[in-house]
Amino acid sequence: MNVEIAPLITAVALAFIGYLITYWNSLQLANRKEQLDLVNKRINEFYGPLYVTTQAGNIAYKALLKKLGREKIFDRTSKSPLPDEKVIAEWRTWLLSVFMPLNELREKIILEDAYLIREEKMPECFFQFITHVSAYKAILKKWEMNDFSEYIPLISFPAELDSYAETSYKELKAEQLRLIGKISSARSKR
Repeated sequence: MNVEIAPLITAVALAFIGYLITYWNSLQLANRKEQLDLVNKRINEFYGPLYVTTQAGNIAYKALLKKLGREKIFDRTSKSPLPDEKVIAEWRTWLLSVFMPLNELREKIILEDAYLIREEKMPECFFQFITHVSAYKAILKKWEMNDFSEYIPLISFPAELDSYAETSYKELKAEQLRLIGKISSARSKR
């Protein structure tokens, strides 16, 4: 009787082990899919748009500087006089038609999709950026009333936002590629 039961016990044990391996593999695949879904959502809805708008703003600002033949539009560090009227008029045009639309888009991304940030705490550069944009809105309101006494807000654009957006986007992109098996995990940590 032992001889007759041994193959049956072996078959049941192998089937059970196969089931456990399949179950464990299914859990791993589901976990990987959830991670990939979150990474994709972060890239598509937050870090990707934030990175693109930040890069576009930088490129546009450099183009404006080149067009005007200047290293800076306004010098915050000294009591130097305002640029000439031609530079100020160009600045107003670019601010209204290029920089503020990009700023407002970034502001919308941060305010509406902040739940997608990777950190536990909101990065400080987000608070500084929202405050910077808000201050510009006050200046634009003054311009609507023909008050051109201000051209830049007291709160500067946080340069950290640029590096934060770029670093976060690139890290998430590497994570995405790792999760879909396009690169090894050792390479993605570089």
